[in-house]
Formats: sequence, structure tokens, C-alpha cells
Amino acid sequence: MVIVFPGQGSQHAGMGRELFAKYPRQAEEASSILGYDLPALCIEDRERKLSRTEYTQPALFVVNALSYLDRGSPRPSHFAGHSLGEFNALWAGGAFDFATGVRLVRKRGELMARVRGGGMAAVIGLPPLQVRKVLASSAVDVANYNSYDQTVVSGLKEDIDAAIPLLERAEAKHVVPLDVSAPFHSRHMKETEVELAAFLETQPIALPHTPVVANATALPYEKDVRSTLLRQICGSVRWIESVEYLLRSGEKEFVEVGPGNVLTKLIRNIRERTPFAN
Repeated sequence: MVIVFPGQGSQHAGMGRELFAKYPRQAEEASSILGYDLPALCIEDRERKLSRTEYTQPALFVVNALSYLDRGSPRPSHFAGHSLGEFNALWAGGAFDFATGVRLVRKRGELMARVRGGGMAAVIGLPPLQVRKVLASSAVDVANYNSYDQTVVSGLKEDIDAAIPLLERAEAKHVVPLDVSAPFHSRHMKETEVELAAFLETQPIALPHTPVVANATALPYEKDVRSTLLRQICGSVRWIESVEYLLRSGEKEFVEVGPGNVLTKLIRNIRERTPFAN
């Protein structure tokens, strides 16, 4: 069995309501580290902050983590997480403790929120290799290889705007601009990567005791966790390859832990298009 954790975009107001009541110690610890009432943010979101990256990332990490604690089932053979969810996978796999995880995603969210002028778009119905071919001569990067029918691209807003008609002429069914302020998982996040690297050096991080498939390599973490984790800041989330690695390893059951079922749908699409999946 594989446990997978979703990333930014799966958050919603009201998430974690029952979990915060069941796990008050963890809720209090996270709130103390963050400097605000996390349950109030997630459940009520009166100030409409939950959609802001610096708040979204720690909120989703904590709700994902509490959802995992609440499962109470046997330990899986692999963990994986999409973008932010990779931090949950590493925490669950034993690379760092809960408090360290909260500190890591707080810093990641703060740094990523500083970047402006960027944009992202979801390309629907155009194979990933075709998306790459269309973008080969542009300044737009592939942020997420989500499934065979969905690829997310990232770059400066003007470059995204210029790429959209190219993708449409290549017969993408839809190209949907995303409501984000930064070009996540692109070359434009280099400053964030450098600053996060310095912070990671101050935190206790070890090799996980249970295999965690990395976004950057689509293979289990080996040796230096920090350098591999950093590669996802500017690099693509290789979700298709990650799922296919797990399928080739004999995994048949994938359980999404956290709010929503975004990854479950992506995994279903990958299974359907992967010859060795069944």
C-alpha cells in the first residue's frame, strides 16, 4: 500500500474541524510555532487568508499530518506526496518530527509567497511530451507532470499569456490559468531555492525509515535528503513517473490522505494509460 499526500490547491475552509478536536496537542504545538490560531484559520478563515501561500502551506501540512495520524492502520510500504505533500511524506516516513515539518513548510510558504509577477496554467487534453515540444523555445517551464491528460506549466505572466495560444493551436482541449501569484516549480524560483537551502541546513533531517518517492527524481530518497528535496523548488513534480515507479514495484493500492481526492483522480488516469499497471 502507498500513502499519498496532496499539495497546495486541496485546501478548503472547514478542513480539519474534527481532527483539531481529536488532536489538540498537535494543534496547539503548530499554532505556537506559526504564531496564530491554526484551527481558526482552517475552520473559519474569517480573514480569507487560507488561500494565501504563506498560510496555505502550513495549514495543509498540519491537516494532512493529522489525517494520517487518524488513520490508525498498518504502515504502508511507500509514501509519496505532491509538491507540498512531499513534506508530509517525509514526515510520515520518519525524516523529521512534526514540529520540524511545521517549521519547514512555514519557511517554504513565506519564501514562495514573496515571489511576484508569475503565473501558472493547467493544460488539459494534450500529452505531456507534446506540451514540452510546444514550450521548447519558450521561457515557460513544466511545473507538474500530473497525469497523461493534465500538465501544469509555469513562468512569468507575460510568457504564460504568450504560450496559451500556442498550446491551444496544438489542440489542447483547455488551457486554464491558475489563481496563483508565483511561477512555482520553475527557473524563476531560484532565489527561493537558495534561501530555503540555508534554512534546511539548520533543521534536523534524516533519511526516512520507509521509502519516500521524491518529486524531483521519481525514485525513493537516498543519501542527502536536503538536496533532493530542494530540487522540487525549481524543478518539475514528476508525478506520472513517480506513480509508474510504484506500479512497477508491485504496488496496487494507493490511499490519498488529506482533504479532497485530487491525487486519486490523477492516479486513476495514470493507471488507465500505463500498460503494466494491471
